[in-house]
Amino acid sequence: MSSSQSIWSPLRQPAFRGLWLCGAVFFIGAGMQTMAAAWLMVELTGSSFLAALVQTAVFLPMFLLALPAGVLADTTDRRRLISGALLAQVAACALLAILVLAGWGGPASVLFLVFVCGCCTAAITPAWNSSVVDPVPRAEWPQAITAIGIAYNAARAIGPTLAGLLFARLGAGWVFMVTVFTTLVMWESIRRWPPKAHPPSTLPPERLWGGTLSGLRFAWHSRIILAQLVRVMAFSAAGSALWALLPVIAQRQLGTGAEGFGLLMGCLGTGAVASGLVIGRLRARFSLDSIVASSCVAFASVMGVAAFVSLPWLVYVAMAVGGAAWMATMSTFNTATQASAPPWVRSRAVALHIVSALGAFAIGSAFWGAVSDIVGLTPALVIAGVLMAAGLLLVRPFPLRVGADHEVTQGTPWDELFLEAEPSPEAGPVAVEVGYRIRPGEDKAFLDTIARMKAPRRRDGATFWRVYKDLGEPSRYVERFIVTSWADYLHQRARATMADRAIELDVRAFLAPGERALMSHYVAER
Repeated sequence: MSSSQSIWSPLRQPAFRGLWLCGAVFFIGAGMQTMAAAWLMVELTGSSFLAALVQTAVFLPMFLLALPAGVLADTTDRRRLISGALLAQVAACALLAILVLAGWGGPASVLFLVFVCGCCTAAITPAWNSSVVDPVPRAEWPQAITAIGIAYNAARAIGPTLAGLLFARLGAGWVFMVTVFTTLVMWESIRRWPPKAHPPSTLPPERLWGGTLSGLRFAWHSRIILAQLVRVMAFSAAGSALWALLPVIAQRQLGTGAEGFGLLMGCLGTGAVASGLVIGRLRARFSLDSIVASSCVAFASVMGVAAFVSLPWLVYVAMAVGGAAWMATMSTFNTATQASAPPWVRSRAVALHIVSALGAFAIGSAFWGAVSDIVGLTPALVIAGVLMAAGLLLVRPFPLRVGADHEVTQGTPWDELFLEAEPSPEAGPVAVEVGYRIRPGEDKAFLDTIARMKAPRRRDGATFWRVYKDLGEPSRYVERFIVTSWADYLHQRARATMADRAIELDVRAFLAPGERALMSHYVAER
C-alpha cells in the first residue's frame, strides 16, 4: 500500500494524532453510555421499544441540531463552540451518574439526560469533524477520515465491552461516571489543539437562518452531495434495525446478559476496525458504488443470521462481518461528502451527512423497536434486511463519486463590481442580468452550454434562474437570476469554484467577435 493510501500517514501529524487519540477516548465514553442506558432500560422496563428508544435519544438530536450547528461551525469560533458544548455535556453526564447511583434514575430521567448529552454531541460534531482534518494535507483527508472512523468503531468495540463488564460488577451509575472523565479528555484536547480560525472576510456575516438555507440549497443543487445524502439515509434507516435491536437479540435470541450484549457490540466494532485498515486499498481498486453495494448485501445477510440463528459464536462472527460492512459504507459516504464540499460549506455538508445518517438512524431505531414489539424480532429483522438489499436500486439514479480539486477550489469572479453606491447588505431581492450577443447559428449549442450554469447559480444562492431570448435581436440572450439580498449576492460571487468559472468560459466562447458579456444589477424598491 502506498503512503497516500495508508491510514498511518495522517497520524504522523502531531496535532491530528492528539485530536484523534482524545477523540477515541471520547467515543469510548459515548459507547459505554449508550450501552449502559440501553441495558438499564431493559432491566427497568423489559420493553424492546424503550430499549430501542435509547438509540433515538442519542441520535435524534443530530437530526434536529446538526445543521444549525454546522452553520455555527462555518461562521463562528469553532473552539468556543466545541468547548462550551463539551462542558455542558460534562454537567449532564455527572447528573445522570448521580441520579442512577442514588437510585433515583427512572426511565424518563435516563432518556431525558441521554437526550441532553446527544444535543451537546450534535453541537460539537460538525465543528469537530470539519476541523480535525485541518492539520492534514487535503490529499490525505480520506485516510484521516478513515482513521477517525476506525477510532469511532474501535470505541464501539471497546466501549460496550468495558461497559458490560463494569455494569455487571458495579452498575450503570459508575459507567456514566466514566463518561464524565472521557468528555473532559475531549475538552482538554480542544484546549491544547484548537481548531484553525476561519480566514478573515470582508463579506457580511451569515446569520443562522440564512446560513441554514444556504446549506440546504447547496445540497439540493449539488448532484454529488445529494446522491451521497440520499444513499446514506437509505442505508442508515434500514441498518438501524440491527443496532437498535441488539439488546433484544442478546436477551431473547441468545439468552445472554449485559456482558453478552456488550460482546455483540464489541464484535460489530471489531469488524469495523478491521475494515478500516483495508478500506484505502479497496477504494484504490474498486468504485465507490461497488464497495457500497457489496456492503449492503453483506449487512442484509448479517440481519438474516441475527433473525434465525441462536448459536452465539455464529452470531458473533456475523456481527463482525456486519461491522466491517457498516464501516466500509459509512466511511465511504463521509469521505465523499467532506472531499466534495467547498470550504465555505464543509461543516454544513458534514452536518447534512449527520442529519441524513443519524436522523434516519434515530427514527429507524424507534420504528424497528415498535415493529419488533408488534410482529416479533425475527420478522422485523427480515423486513429490514429486504429493505437494505432494495437500496441497491438507488445506484443508477444516485451514483457516487468524489468531487475533484477544481470543483471545491474557489475561483476568481469574471467581472468586477463597478457601482457608484453599493446597497446595504439587507437590500433586496437582487436581480442580476448577464447579456450575451452570440455568433449566429449557434443558438442550440449556446443554450445547452449555458444550461449548465443553472445548478451552480442555484447551489450558491440564487432562488431563481432563467435564460431569455431578445425578440428584437435574435442573437442576443439574457441570463437572469435572483438572490434574496445584496449580502447573499456577494456571498454567491465568492462561492463560485474553478469548475464554475470553466463553465462560464465555455459560455463566453460563443460571444460574437468584439462582444463581451454585459452584467447589470437591480435592487427591488417596491
